[in-house]
Amino acid sequence: MLDDKYKNRNLSEVFKELEAIRNDSIAEQTKSKHTNHKVNNYTQPNSGQTISWQSSNWGNTDNSQTTIYGKSKDLSLSHIVIGCSILIAALVIFFPKTTSFNASYAAKSDSLASMSEFELNRHRINIQNIISENSNMDRVKEQVVEERDVEFETTYNNNGTLPKGEEIVTQEGVLGKDRVEAVKTYENGEFVEEILLNRTKITEPTPKVIELGTSEFLAKHKVHLKDTMYFTKATKLKQEADNSSVDVAEVKQSLDVTLLELPNEDWAKVSFDSIEGYVPTASLTSAASTPNIVEKNRIQRILLKVNIDMELNKVSGLTLNDYKKIFTGLQNDTNKVFENNYQVFYNIEKKYNINGIFLASMAIHESGWGTSQISQEKHNLFGYGSYDSTPYESSFEFADYSEGIETVAKSLVKYYLNPAGTKIYDGETASAWYFNGPTLSGVNERYASDKEWHKKVYNYMEMLYNRL
Repeated sequence: MLDDKYKNRNLSEVFKELEAIRNDSIAEQTKSKHTNHKVNNYTQPNSGQTISWQSSNWGNTDNSQTTIYGKSKDLSLSHIVIGCSILIAALVIFFPKTTSFNASYAAKSDSLASMSEFELNRHRINIQNIISENSNMDRVKEQVVEERDVEFETTYNNNGTLPKGEEIVTQEGVLGKDRVEAVKTYENGEFVEEILLNRTKITEPTPKVIELGTSEFLAKHKVHLKDTMYFTKATKLKQEADNSSVDVAEVKQSLDVTLLELPNEDWAKVSFDSIEGYVPTASLTSAASTPNIVEKNRIQRILLKVNIDMELNKVSGLTLNDYKKIFTGLQNDTNKVFENNYQVFYNIEKKYNINGIFLASMAIHESGWGTSQISQEKHNLFGYGSYDSTPYESSFEFADYSEGIETVAKSLVKYYLNPAGTKIYDGETASAWYFNGPTLSGVNERYASDKEWHKKVYNYMEMLYNRL
């Protein structure tokens, strides 16, 4: 255990003391060398004896003797041991086990601190260099020359002739081509960056063109140009898109027209049976907006053909439900003769290609709504076969109304309504004995002596059609 007097010394004091001990040791050694070289008389002493010699040339005028004890060398060594002990004690005090000697020494000495800092920085730089060099071992660069696609642009054009929000591609986009020279960098097999060296145009891209609809009118009714639309009321077609323009035609309610153009949201150009003109968009509707308008248009189209000069050797275009609607609930059909036989008239029309409404109207006129004696007793609604002089006696009698209706229909088709040679039913052809045209007035010529017969029959036809 070291003496406590060494514990409180600082490092500089220790070094000074060590330096003093060193200087003393050097001085002693030098003195000994000089003494050995100048000794004149030397006698090996016995143990415990002193060594005596006379000094010469030392500058000492008196011839006094110097005495050196046998333990003088041991004393110098003890001084060194003491100095080393002091140094060790100082190191133990100032440098604990958890602190390295180099670090503590650097804290006390500026020169050592500078050297330590240099070594630390030098090692740090080396580590970074090593990391960088190791990273670069997996970093690869390559120069490429290749063709690359060039994206095309998309252009939108507002179009007032398309429903709002609808898009139509009028031109497809085509990618362009560029020749590219570049340097690509990969790190650990993954692409990192690219440096473009040169780009040369090969082909220009073709832009994609999209027409974007803006018409709220078309969007509302879910229609496009060339589609069918319908009139919500009777409307006059104008020569120009102006209320003051000249009238071209008048179109009845529910009739269909083809939408041709849409100059603006207020006017539309339409075609009605090859007649073109402008109408307000407010008077038009569509099947999407008004679902029952299609059925109304069908009926209206049928009624449009109803006139006194209409051809009777053609079907009416009515459905079985139409016949039922027409003949059910007729106020003057007190015996319900026509209501009970509406299907017979419909079937005869289809079988013999004759207008069933004309046939029924003729029966109403001839039988007084089925109230005549001939119609009730002979099921003959037409007075078929009768003469003016003997109407009842000469008239045909049938088993039921159906038989009488079919017999008269066959006769009209064969003799009154079709030109000679026309193919009719059962492989036969029309003989046309009384043919004067397939109209009411043509039948009137040879069928009835009453010159107004055709007008009277047409009145019934018009009444029945209007029940639709």
